Amino acid sequence: MKPVEFSKDERAAATGKLRDYFARELDQELGQLPAEMLLDFIGKEIGGAFYNRGVRDAQQLVQQKADDIVEALYGLERATPTR
Repeated sequence: MKPVEFSKDERAAATGKLRDYFARELDQELGQLPAEMLLDFIGKEIGGAFYNRGVRDAQQLVQQKADDIVEALYGLERATPTR
């Protein structure tokens, strides 16, 4: 699987959030380079699991919407007279 690629701004925001998390929750200072390395690790090693979950959630949503459309179309059908 191809690793997730972020724009410069997205990467800066993500590493900033990692650094803030480490400071707030773990009382640890995380430098910029280690934060970037951690982001790369997460993207490479576990990012695919999050991506796949998103794809499955999207598939389920699209299927629900398709089912709703089919149901609505059946509701538009008119009864035909029988002989």
